[in-house]
Amino acid sequence: MTVDVEDYFHVAALSGSIDRSQWENMEFRADSSTRRLLDIFDGASIKATFFVLGWVAKKSPQLIREIHARGHEVASHGMSHKLVFNQSPAEFAAETYESKALLENLIAAPVLGYRASTYSITKRSLWALDILKEAGFQYDSSIFPIRHDVYGIPDAQEVPGPILTPKGATLVEFPMSTASLLGVKVPVSGGGYFRLLPFWLTRAGLNKLNHRLRRPFIFYLHPWETDHDQPRIPAGKLSQFRHYTNLHRCEARLMRLLGDFQFASVREVLSSASLLPGAHDAPSLFGESRLC
Repeated sequence: MTVDVEDYFHVAALSGSIDRSQWENMEFRADSSTRRLLDIFDGASIKATFFVLGWVAKKSPQLIREIHARGHEVASHGMSHKLVFNQSPAEFAAETYESKALLENLIAAPVLGYRASTYSITKRSLWALDILKEAGFQYDSSIFPIRHDVYGIPDAQEVPGPILTPKGATLVEFPMSTASLLGVKVPVSGGGYFRLLPFWLTRAGLNKLNHRLRRPFIFYLHPWETDHDQPRIPAGKLSQFRHYTNLHRCEARLMRLLGDFQFASVREVLSSASLLPGAHDAPSLFGESRLC
């Protein structure tokens, strides 16, 4: 279970309507909506990985400390939510090192994982993987093995494991989950797909991965996706469709999902597969499901 900790005005779908210079003047709702998810996870007795945007960490440092204090994994979502392939390597490196240091100072613990904004590590920005390795990250979760108008590497590996960076280093990648249903590759890892696709389709895909193929899956959502009272921002029809559809249903769907599967943090799942250093004693979490 993963959460990309950002607010409604950070998302790429609304970037054409909200300039970065306006962020400080927008109603900040990520604190309360993230705490709501923390309470839901506590009620379900699960631990998650929170990929925290550095902007949010600066705005609400106590929230990040609370995520850690409640036993969840804190990981990095960068600083600015800029698409990686729109950054220079120098700019990306600067904000990657800054975000990691910021989070580690807040929680007084290592930050091992990274997720790029809008899954923007694609074939044209694979150089970012070397920067993540050099910065000390042990795993990445930025690659989406689908075809999309903004992101995706359709032929990327679909199971978590080591990958080679362009410079020949090794980094563990936990790609976003897809499942083949009736011969069609379907994104079943959450977010907008969780809201836009029928619940049964996501559930069937995750069940195939976790129960039949005995693979771990990765699921994600944003705090704003359970915040149906958030301000409505004028935007293009496609952007509004992607951002606002079924916000009012997301929390109920999440609660159903938490009852169907067992969840853990990315660190725990990768450790159970001995993919992270010092992980050989971790219990296996693969293939566990509450589905019959």
